[in-house]
Parts: sequence; C-alpha cells; structure tokens
Amino acid sequence: MKNHDCGEFENTIGLSRRETLQRFGMGLGGLALASMAGNESQAARGGELKNLHHPVKAKRIIYMFQSGGPSQLDLFDHKPVLNQRHGEELPEEVRKGQRLTAMSGNQASLPLAGSPFEFMPHGDSGNVMSSVLSHTSKIADDLCIVRSMYTEAINHGPAVTHLQTGSQFPGRPSMGAWLDYGLGTENENLPAFVVLVTKGKGGQPLLTRLWGSGFLPSKYQGVRFRSGADPVLYLSNPSGVDIDSRRMMLNRLKQLHELQLEKSADPVIENRIAQYEMAFKMQSSIPEATDLSDEPEHTFKLYGEGAKNPGSYPANCLLARRLAERGVRFIQLYHPGWDQHGGLKGGLSNQCKETDQASAALVQDLKQRGLLEDTLVIWGGEFGRTNYCQGKLNGDNFGRDHHPRCFSLWMAGGGIKPGVTYGETDEFGYNVADKGVHVHDFHATILRLLGIDHEQLTYRYQGRRFRLTDVHGQVIHDILA
Repeated sequence: MKNHDCGEFENTIGLSRRETLQRFGMGLGGLALASMAGNESQAARGGELKNLHHPVKAKRIIYMFQSGGPSQLDLFDHKPVLNQRHGEELPEEVRKGQRLTAMSGNQASLPLAGSPFEFMPHGDSGNVMSSVLSHTSKIADDLCIVRSMYTEAINHGPAVTHLQTGSQFPGRPSMGAWLDYGLGTENENLPAFVVLVTKGKGGQPLLTRLWGSGFLPSKYQGVRFRSGADPVLYLSNPSGVDIDSRRMMLNRLKQLHELQLEKSADPVIENRIAQYEMAFKMQSSIPEATDLSDEPEHTFKLYGEGAKNPGSYPANCLLARRLAERGVRFIQLYHPGWDQHGGLKGGLSNQCKETDQASAALVQDLKQRGLLEDTLVIWGGEFGRTNYCQGKLNGDNFGRDHHPRCFSLWMAGGGIKPGVTYGETDEFGYNVADKGVHVHDFHATILRLLGIDHEQLTYRYQGRRFRLTDVHGQVIHDILA
C-alpha cells in the first residue's frame, strides 16, 4: 500500500478498520464511511499530492486531440519555399538520411509540395494561419502556437500513445489518469476524467488504453461519454428497479465489501466501493450535465452547425465547457480523420469545416465566462506531415505522409502566454531549427501549469517509480505567462 506522499509506503500493522478505510485508496474508503454516516456535503476528493510544488495556473484541461496527424504545413507553419520549389526533389541535405514510413520510403521520387492554401497574419500578435482556419484566426491573440513539437514515433499507434501516456508502449497510465491520481476531483458527483469521441468518424482506431489507468488503480481511468439516451453505458437502472432499491442494494454490497476489507487490505475492494458510489451519483449528475436544452440559441450559433447534435464535434466542445464548469479535471476530446495520405486539399478542408468554428468557440466561450484564465485548452495531433508528396504529384491534388520530426499545436488559457509563436522549423519545414519541444517537454510544461513538478508525481510499480515524463522532460518556461 502507498500513502499520500507519492511513491512511499505506509505500515499497515495495527490499523483499525476505520483507519484502513480512511487512509488507503486516496481516502475513498473514508468517503464510503462518510456516505454511510449520512454525510453528503463533501464537494471534492483530494489526490495523492497534498502539497503542490508551484503556483497553480490551470485547474483543469480540455484537450482537443486531432487524431491522424494534421498537416502543420497547411495550417500553422507556412513555408513559401515549398510553393516556389513545388515538384522539385527533396534535397538530401535536408532529409539527412532520416527514416521514412513504408508508405513513401520506397518511392523513386520525393517531390516537394507547397500548400494549396493561403496564409495570413492575424490579430495584434500577427500569428500566421491558413485560410481554412477562418474561425481560429479570430482568436489568434489568445493562442500560443508551438511550431517545434517533435516525437520519435512515426506510426499512429505509438505516436498517439506517446502523446496520451508519455510512452510509445501500451500499458502506461494516460495523462488524465495521472492527473486524477495526483490532484483528485473538484466534484465528487462527476468523474475527474471524461472522454468524448466524435461519432461517425472513420480513421485510425482509438483504443480504450488511450484513456486507461495503466498500472494505476482502475478508478483513475477515463469515463467515456457517448451520444444518445445513455451517455455512460450501464449507468441507468434496469427496468423495474427504482432509485431507492438501487441505494439499498449498494449499501448492502458496501457492507459486504467492508467485511472483506477487514480481512484483506485489498485496494481492488476500495476501487469497487468507489466505482459503485460514483456510478450511483452519476445517475443524477450525468443527465444534468449532458442535457444541452438549457443552452441559449446564441450559444449553439457560436459553436456552429451540429452543436445540437449529440456526439458531433461542436456538441462535444460545448459539453466540454459544461463539464469544465462543473469541476471535471481533465476533458479529452478525440476527432479522427486527419490522416491525409491523399486528397489533402479536400480532406483537410472538410476536417477544418467540422472543427474550426467549434474549437475557436470553446476558447471564446470559456473566456467570456471567466473560465479561460484557469482552464488550459490544447489543440493538436500525434505528429505532422511531410513536405513532400506521398505518391504521384498532380498539381495541388496530393497527400502527405507521416512526419515526426516537426509538427505544430496550440494552447490557450491556463497560464499560457497568449498571442505568441514558439519554436521554428527550417525553410523546408522538415526539421526543427530552433527551440524544439519534445513530447516529454510538452507534458512537463502542462504539469507545471497545474502546480506539479513533473519529477515528483510518481507511482511505484514493479520496483521503480514511474512518472508521466518517464526520465525526461524540461519545462518550457518561455511560453508561461
């Protein structure tokens, strides 16, 4: 068993039943006892970190993950030289022998491909963006655009897993699980970690391990909300079972679990108590949080077409704001479809049509409600796209392959410096030229904004202390407000 000082151990000998319930599993046994005693006033559940290491700039995160790898060269990182040398061969001195995917590695030619979109500076900041980001460009002065992200992963599975868990290999806790473990929740009636996936989209599969708890206790895994009558599967009472009957059943089940807990201080039992209690509370809190009918018409217009359609990207962005208002710590959105190996002009335009307005609206909505200052909003994918064409180049009809050497993302609010662009790639958009930001640096910076020293949030497993940033990571101080 572990105590609340991340990574250390506590002696279990001589503890009473009440002490056992209160001390272990982040106090969730104590929560169960409090509930049995009729105390329902507790508003939050604390995490393992009882004392934070830095001033808190962000209390919550909304991460709009664009799965598939959006093309930075067609959205945020304008490279005029690619248009000037459109169709010419990628110079070897630029590639430097770096590996390519199997999809383009065997091509006889790697012709440079300029963006088919126009770029312009926007706002007082002069942040440069593509014409397909007509709404995001309006919030240019709120954004910090990082153009120098990089990763080692060149394929979707490892790359997405890396961004979401800090490791290319499956089995590590997701970012949201780490934050739930370390910080707890601001609202005990809702999960600390919620996942929203755009419905009806194809593209690369999004596996549950991306929001899983890994080797952390299962109570820290993300809870996926779905569109439809039951946002959370198996949450509603079966036909013929009313709320009083369910409460009575849970009370008796809890007593049985606690009898077992007296014999064996098993954290799995603690998790069961916590999950049953959370499910019961969510029976009332989830329908209220997910019911958009009380939103005014002008809010739906702000988020755009589809905002009234549950499960769409605009509806998920609106729901993310509602969950942030209600104290959900980490809200993870996934929008697949950014994998433009071919037909980039049309495919990217469609993706932006689905996401651009709602992404910008979320920032605007949070700002007008006074929530942006302590809510960190993130937009980005798992890697970038190549500066050369995958397959045959036919005018502006082409695709781009995966490119881990450099890509872009943006952040807003939550202690991030607004209206700036950080980092630089070379004139061909192939390599980072200045101020590179690795995935581990990205995670370390996020934790810093939440008041956490990334080296101090650890969990002991199989003989070593693990952390989100593994044994790497440097905070990017230049982008902190």
